[in-house]
Amino acid sequence: MRWRNFVAVGDSFTEGLDDTYPDGSFRGWADLVAATLATAAGPDFGYANLAIRGRLFGSVVAEQVPAALDMRPDLISFAAGGNDVLRRNFDPYPLIERFDRVVAELRAGGADVLLFRFADVMARLPGQRLVAPRVAILNQAVGETAARHGAMLVDLFADEVFLNPMLWSSDRLHLSAAGHRRVAARVLATLDLPPDEQWLVVPPRPAPTPWLAARGADLRWAGQHLAPWIKRRITGRSSGDTVTAKRPLLEPFTDPHPLRGDRPVH
Repeated sequence: MRWRNFVAVGDSFTEGLDDTYPDGSFRGWADLVAATLATAAGPDFGYANLAIRGRLFGSVVAEQVPAALDMRPDLISFAAGGNDVLRRNFDPYPLIERFDRVVAELRAGGADVLLFRFADVMARLPGQRLVAPRVAILNQAVGETAARHGAMLVDLFADEVFLNPMLWSSDRLHLSAAGHRRVAARVLATLDLPPDEQWLVVPPRPAPTPWLAARGADLRWAGQHLAPWIKRRITGRSSGDTVTAKRPLLEPFTDPHPLRGDRPVH
């Protein structure tokens, strides 16, 4: 096994919302990848997850990237910018330029770097005309940056299975448990490691919802999820204001609640 440790950097996507352990904390794709790598590498394998929900790109770079570099990881995942594209004043080009510099810095430290093209989450969210072009610009830049610096690209946008609503949680923005498992499988495939085959099983799509029932579901979603998000924007707050990194130190990793059907990687 060529990776003795793994550091994950980013926002809620990497923290693991909404894939919960039995105690209510979040697992997510990065924990699943770490568990697989630890099985292959042995008990000395180290894992840190610095990601915090709600973080904007600048905060990820200022707070998490220096900490990750200090750990001198063999493998680092970097996924940021998803919260930025939802902001009204988003300007993609300064972010893209900084993104390139950050990836260059991560690669200069000797780590293998995982980058992500975002899955298409906008199909079921308002603001598609405004946000979808921003995501397209950012996704293109991620691919070009990966090629320029020799980073490994996990192209979730090209995976049409992510159009299945069962891969997303009830807030329509974060991945469900099934979504995180598919991301983990895609990451492991990018690392040339075999994923658990169950992680690639596609949940059946729900039956079409009658128009009136669908509008009622939209109204409930707006009250439960959209309105609190708007309130946080107005008040300058973030869902991660009181949250700290779930695995802030590079330490030996054991999964406290291994998934049934997970198998060792040899």
